Amino acid sequence: MKAVVRDESDAGGSPPRESLLSRAVRILEAFDAGHPSLPVAAIARRADIPVPTTYRLVGDLVDLGLLERGSDRRVRVGVRMWELASRSSEAVSLRDVAIPFMDDLHAAVRQHTQLAVLEGAEVLYLERKSARGAEAANITRTASRLPWHACSSGLALVAHTSVTAQEMLLSARLEQLTSLTVTDPAELRRQLAETRYRGYAAVHGSVHEQAAGVAVPIQGPDDQVVAALSVIVPNEEGRVAPVVPALLTTARGIRRALAAGHVPADRPV
Repeated sequence: MKAVVRDESDAGGSPPRESLLSRAVRILEAFDAGHPSLPVAAIARRADIPVPTTYRLVGDLVDLGLLERGSDRRVRVGVRMWELASRSSEAVSLRDVAIPFMDDLHAAVRQHTQLAVLEGAEVLYLERKSARGAEAANITRTASRLPWHACSSGLALVAHTSVTAQEMLLSARLEQLTSLTVTDPAELRRQLAETRYRGYAAVHGSVHEQAAGVAVPIQGPDDQVVAALSVIVPNEEGRVAPVVPALLTTARGIRRALAAGHVPADRPV
C-alpha cells in the first residue's frame, strides 16, 4: 500500500510543499451549507488548488467514499465521512445527550434553538431545531459556523475561557457581519465579564439585524464549559428575559445527564 503524507522538499533546500493531506482537507472544506455539491473546477477555485491536482485528489477521495460523484458529475460529501465522524466524536455524543432536552425547550419557547461548541475563533453549531412560524430570522444551520464575537453562543463560551485565551481572540481581526456587530475589544471585554456574572449572553442584531440571540453555557462532568445552548428571538425590547429561565433549566438538565454518563438507548456503550 502506498501512502503519501508530504511531498518532498524541492532541490536546493527550499521549503517542503504543502502536504497532500492538507490539500485534501481544503477540498473537503470547500463544501458548506450554501455549496452542498460542486463541479471539480469550482472545488479547485474554492480550495485554491490547481485543477489537475484537484481532479486527482477528488478521485482518490471518491474511491475512499469520503466524497461522492453524482450523475451530473457534481461532487458532494460522502456518507462514509458522516459514518466515520459519528463513531467516536465527543461532539456527537454531546449532541445525542442534548437533543431530548432541546426538544422540550424548543416546544416551550417555539423559537429556533441551537447547540454549539467553540472551535478556535468560531462557533460550530452541532444541532439546530427550527421552529415553524418562528418570529425571528436565523441564518445558521447544523454544521455551520459563526465568528465567536458576533453570536450569543460565542460570548457564552468565550466568557468561560482563560483571560489569555480571551485576549488572543480579541487581538485577531473581528469581522463585522451587520451594522450592529460589536467589534471593539473593550466593549467585548465588558460583554464577556457581564456574561460570566449574570450567567447568560445576549446579542442584538449582530448576525441578522432583526434577530437577537440568547445563550447559556453547558457544563460537563468536570464543571468545565463544553457547549452553549441558545435561542433566537426577535430583536425587540423585552424578548430576551422571558426565555432565560427555560435556557438555564435546560442547560442544567443536560449537565446532569452528562455527569450521569447518560448514553441514548440507540447508541452502544
